[in-house]
Amino acid sequence: MLPLLARVLVWQQAVMRRNPFGMDICCRKGSRSPLQELYNPVQLELSNTAVLHQIRRDQVTDTCRANSVSSRKHRVLTPNDLKHLVVDEDHEMIYCYVPKVACTNWKRVMMVLTGRGKYSDPMEIPANEAHVAGNLKTLNQYSIPEINHRLKSYMKFLFVREPFERLVSAYRNKFTQKYNTSFHKRYGTKIVRRQRKNATQEALHSGDDVKFEEFVAYLIDPHTQREEPFNEHWQTVFSLCHPCHIHYDLIGKYETLEEDSNYILQLAGVGTYLKFPTFAKSTRTTDEMTAEFFQNISSEHQAQLFELYQLDYLMFNYSMPGYLKLE
Repeated sequence: MLPLLARVLVWQQAVMRRNPFGMDICCRKGSRSPLQELYNPVQLELSNTAVLHQIRRDQVTDTCRANSVSSRKHRVLTPNDLKHLVVDEDHEMIYCYVPKVACTNWKRVMMVLTGRGKYSDPMEIPANEAHVAGNLKTLNQYSIPEINHRLKSYMKFLFVREPFERLVSAYRNKFTQKYNTSFHKRYGTKIVRRQRKNATQEALHSGDDVKFEEFVAYLIDPHTQREEPFNEHWQTVFSLCHPCHIHYDLIGKYETLEEDSNYILQLAGVGTYLKFPTFAKSTRTTDEMTAEFFQNISSEHQAQLFELYQLDYLMFNYSMPGYLKLE
């Protein structure tokens, strides 16, 4: 069964590259699907936004093609690879969520879209409720034929962020906040044990004072990568959403979050009554803050870390940070 899924995924990419307008797009009764709105708009003149997203799609396609040997490795996707893809049946959309890229608010929006009237205001949904697995349906819960149909006919989107800014945001949230005891126990104690010489018994037991330098050393340690996949909060977008296997119709960016999000809601036909919730968080990780965290990272470790996230940098058109001291 799995080779069928892989063949359809490859076929889908090829068709979309040749002629996205020629797809057999299923649409909701009496209305146009988001795919139709995106690739065959009523207004034939493409907007600047549509052109921007075409450029982003092309960048991903070109990067996948240029890195085909190292990135694809002839790997076949399994249903388990699709657990980050949230499905909205009513609006024919699929969203691949990436932690630390506004995924809490996007999950809230998806709950409004799929809730059949149960929710109306995304911000009334508690953050922890947005992350309860049963509140949203993911693509891996469908049969292989159902997966193939949705990948072919639904609009697929994801949001990305400057990779090291996302990484520092994950570190700050998971290792510097006292309430994240589960992360301290699961990862913090392991990091302290491996990376800290002469660690105290208290540190080995609690794991709640992991330094950023230790976190980086843990990530680049070959033993870590052999042991188990990265946690989703610091896993690459390439590995979470499989953009070289799945053709994403829209690639939103954290830097243009509000515009990109509302464009998607507009394509879904809900833009008149549903806006993406935005508010400036005073604790948000910025580029300047990220640069400060990297000041104490050796050039050797910076280079090794950049190599881990290089495909995300290339694929989503982020420049190598100027603060890196690569030799």
